Amino acid sequence: MHREICEIPLAISRIVKEPDAQILAAATALRQAGTELIITVARGSSDHAATFLKYAIEIEAGVPVASLGPSVASIYDVDLHLSNAAAISISQSGASPDIVAASAMAKRAGALTIALTNQAQSPLGDAADHNINIQSGPELSVAATKSFVSSIVAGLCLLAEWQGDEKLRAALKELPEFARQALGCKWDGLASALKPNGSLFVLGRGPSWAIANEVALKFKETCSIHAESYSAAEVIHGPMALVEAGFTLLTLCARDAAYNSCISTSEKLAGEGAKAFITAKDVNKSIPIGFVATGHPLTDALCLVIPFYMFVESYARQLGLNPDQPPLLRKVTRTK
Repeated sequence: MHREICEIPLAISRIVKEPDAQILAAATALRQAGTELIITVARGSSDHAATFLKYAIEIEAGVPVASLGPSVASIYDVDLHLSNAAAISISQSGASPDIVAASAMAKRAGALTIALTNQAQSPLGDAADHNINIQSGPELSVAATKSFVSSIVAGLCLLAEWQGDEKLRAALKELPEFARQALGCKWDGLASALKPNGSLFVLGRGPSWAIANEVALKFKETCSIHAESYSAAEVIHGPMALVEAGFTLLTLCARDAAYNSCISTSEKLAGEGAKAFITAKDVNKSIPIGFVATGHPLTDALCLVIPFYMFVESYARQLGLNPDQPPLLRKVTRTK
């Protein structure tokens, strides 16, 4: 896992160095189709990548994005009405039967189908109209890291080409260097605030909430720590009742339109006694931890996951756990 985290900058550079032919073809197809709706099909870390892309597409393209429950196709055997829609399926292996079934249903229903996979050939990629290889290279650790980041980067490249977004194109070209810097960010103090048998909240908004989902999952996967992710707005509507003195809170704050909202929530809960860590400096009660400011709101949010991956891999080993092989888990999950 540690080696694969350190490979993230190189994995990103493979995607952003030259426009990929499949990305360009899929972007052209999205424009020509006059796409009015996008659905995503994914599970686990890939679904968190899909959530990130949902916010990115809605913010940058103004096209609504909805997550499709794969079981609608694989278990309930229902065909949806998807004319003028595109379906983006994300799977590191491209081999999960329910993801393949949902993508196939979307194609039957008239959607343009796009697969993001880490395999040149796979059941999912072979069945899609466009198969985009995320080019992570072999990922052996059960816990996905570089494939999560590469899936998002490939999706952002697709978005940039679809929309002709020069600012996003430029930000993606600069991303490998910012990712290298993010590997060196320190999250001092967080380890001592965590309780192996306790719980914590991970907060974000928009794209950074998608990263919070991934962070909470990795705490469970690699450290057997109960972590729940919430929007920095949603947590105020009930979950904050669990916050008491010493409760651990991690807020992933990107330099985007939600910046002040995330800081406000962290400061509020810190005032209630939480040990509130945050990836920002403009705070009084919360505890700043390391981050890289990239100058673009989407790549800024994405880079928040890299120092976390470094932290959680090291912390799992401190607990005497093997983050490469979490108990009960497999690299490829073949759900129906």
